[in-house]
Amino acid sequence: MIFTYQDLEPIDLTQINQIAKKAGAAILSIYNLSPENIGLTLKDDQSPLTAADKLSHEVIFKALTALTPHIPIISEEGKNIPYEIRKNWPYFWCVDPLDGTKEFIKHNGEFTVNIALIHQNTPVLGIIYIPVTGELYYGGQNIGSWKETQGGATTRLHADVNSSSWIAAGSRSHASPEETAVLSQYPIKETISAGSSLKFCLIAEGKAHIYYRHGPTMEWDTAAGQAIATFSGAKMTMPNGGPFLYNKVSLLNSGFLCKVK
Repeated sequence: MIFTYQDLEPIDLTQINQIAKKAGAAILSIYNLSPENIGLTLKDDQSPLTAADKLSHEVIFKALTALTPHIPIISEEGKNIPYEIRKNWPYFWCVDPLDGTKEFIKHNGEFTVNIALIHQNTPVLGIIYIPVTGELYYGGQNIGSWKETQGGATTRLHADVNSSSWIAAGSRSHASPEETAVLSQYPIKETISAGSSLKFCLIAEGKAHIYYRHGPTMEWDTAAGQAIATFSGAKMTMPNGGPFLYNKVSLLNSGFLCKVK
């Protein structure tokens, strides 16, 4: 599948998907080691970092640079690029090499590779790969959202926009009292938990209807998921209904609400 968008040079989406899969294979090479050999350290903000985060970043950065040298990259494990430089970028890749490092450490399989293409503050393409299951989600402007299973079967994704009773997708590691208060305003019959960006995927494939996050995230945590959910028919906004934008002065996000209507 070829992804085309406005003035952008056509991108072979199959190659982007392969990059995500290669990064996933690199992550699994660390995941299958004993806990004392995963290279666990702490960043300055005390969040965990493993050898898998670093290795996945190297795979993605090298491959994306070779495939699309004209598009800059912002990655969680990359260098901090000043706003004065990146504010003039018409497009950039926004990458989380390993989203859900806490889930990786817990060894529950709920972690992902996230790759998104941002144009003028908005995700126009997103790819999420789940290394443990081999499932691949992707969505983009003019192509819709899709899921590919490990066997290669591909299905179109549609958010469940017509249901009168909702399922909320909640965080495996970041639940909050504010989440309970916000969700009480909607017709929710059940809440399911999932790690990393998997909550966006649940909405995109109609298995959940709303995902609220009060606490902070970074742009690379949400960009791919926002694209996949949006192009399946859902919508993501600030909690007050305003647009949820990217390439901000600070790459730190505030809260957001992703829901079917």
